[in-house]
Amino acid sequence: MTEPLIELKGVSKAFGDKKVLDNVDLTISRGEALGIIGPSGTGKSTILRVIAGLTSPDTGEVYVQGIRREGLIEDHSEPVNIGMLFQQAALFDSLTVEENVGFSLFQNSKISRSRIRELVHEKLEMVGLADTAERYPAELSGGMRKRVSFARAIMSDPDNPKDKREVLLYDEPTAGLDPIASTVIEDLIRELQCTHGVCGSYAIVTHQDSTIRRTANNIVFLYEGKVQWRGTVNDIDNTDNPLIRQFFSASISGPIHLVG
Repeated sequence: MTEPLIELKGVSKAFGDKKVLDNVDLTISRGEALGIIGPSGTGKSTILRVIAGLTSPDTGEVYVQGIRREGLIEDHSEPVNIGMLFQQAALFDSLTVEENVGFSLFQNSKISRSRIRELVHEKLEMVGLADTAERYPAELSGGMRKRVSFARAIMSDPDNPKDKREVLLYDEPTAGLDPIASTVIEDLIRELQCTHGVCGSYAIVTHQDSTIRRTANNIVFLYEGKVQWRGTVNDIDNTDNPLIRQFFSASISGPIHLVG
C-alpha cells in the first residue's frame, strides 16, 4: 500500500465542554476523492481544519506524508501543500476578482504584475469566469463567487513547484446554491482533479446528496464526534447501517437525534 498523504490517528477535539471529535482515525491517499458526511454539528468542518493545520487536536496525531505535524501549519513548512475552500467564499469585497485570485502572488512573490495577471486569467478560464477579472465580488452571483474562490485556492507560483496544491479541502462548496449552480461546482471539483490536474487529492464536507454522489469516491460518516461508517459511494444504497439509511432517506425516525 502507498503511504497516505494525510493521516489522523486517534484525534480528539473539544470546545469547552463539547467534544466535537472523539478518537477519529482518517486517511487521505494520493488520488483520493473523500466525502466527509453526517448531520450538522458533528465535527465535519473541524476535521477539515485539523487536516489543514488551522486547528490543533487536543489529543491524537496528524501525519503529513509520514511526518508527524507539530503545531499548526503556519509553524513550519510541510511536504504536502494543502489548500482549503471555506463554506463562504471569503473574498475581499474591496478587491477586484483579479486582485482576489492573485492576492497571494501579488503579496508574496517576485513575479511581475503582468505575469500574475496572465496566471489569474488562466485560472479564471479553468473555472469558466475569464471575463470577470475587473468585476467586484458584490457584482457576482453566489455560484460565481464560489468559483472565484476556487481560482484563488489553486493559484500557485509556477517558479516554485512546492507551491502547487496537492490536496484541496472543500467545506460545503454547494451550500446555498440552486441545483444548476451546484452541478457547475460539482463538475468543477472533478475537473480540477481529473482534467486540469490541479490537485491530486481532495476531501469534501457536504450535506447535499447530489454533491456526495457526484464528487466523492469514498465516504466517512461522522456522528457524535466519531467515524460511524466507512464505504464507497456505491455502498450508500446497499448498506443496512441505520445511520446511513436515515441520513439519506431524510427520515426523522432513527438513531440520529434531532438537534434543537
